Amino acid sequence: MEAYTSLVIVLSELRRSIRAVGLSVGIGSLALFFLAPQLLTVVQGHLSEKLYFFSVAGPFLAHVKLALFAVLFVLMPWLMTVLWRALAKPFRVKGLQLILFVFFTVLLFYAGTMFCYFITLPFGVKFLLGFGSQDLQPVISISRFVNFVVVFVLAFGVVFELPVFMVFLAKVGVCPRGFFEKNRRYALLLISILSAILTPTPDVVNMLLMGGPLYLLYEVGILVLMAMRIK
Repeated sequence: MEAYTSLVIVLSELRRSIRAVGLSVGIGSLALFFLAPQLLTVVQGHLSEKLYFFSVAGPFLAHVKLALFAVLFVLMPWLMTVLWRALAKPFRVKGLQLILFVFFTVLLFYAGTMFCYFITLPFGVKFLLGFGSQDLQPVISISRFVNFVVVFVLAFGVVFELPVFMVFLAKVGVCPRGFFEKNRRYALLLISILSAILTPTPDVVNMLLMGGPLYLLYEVGILVLMAMRIK
């Protein structure tokens, strides 16, 4: 019953902001749509091959996706502030704690996206294109490539939030610190599986590039819980 009440409060708080969020995302996407060619150049930074489109609306839809992704990226601090304000009331997150939750959620999201773009994606793209040959040349769809990059960059941004999730779950009493300390081996297994699913290539190097930092973040989460004296 208490969980249901908390959920209702969170949804009620989010509903108050959903119009402002939707309007901001819409206006921001429209504004950034005109920068889509430049955004495409950034997204295509690790790809030396040309991109092609196989439908009349292909380039337009790719530009729309890029504009939407860019506005979410830019508005992330505000979006996380809205989310944490909604969570603050039912879960008693106040003052400095609320500020820290927002700050580290945004910081880790940006860290994850940057790590993916500058480290994981170059390896992944090079590995996948390495299967080509003189008789097997890539003809890459702009739509699929944009989807590929956006999905993996966002995925890295989300999974890098691991310490924040851990601290929040421990604070609200769902998973105490001891749970995380006793289940390191299972955490390592889950991180390995997640890395195999989310990395763009199945090679060990890319899995380690994601799994290694994730496990370090898991340990960081435990250290933060110890420092905050959350049991």
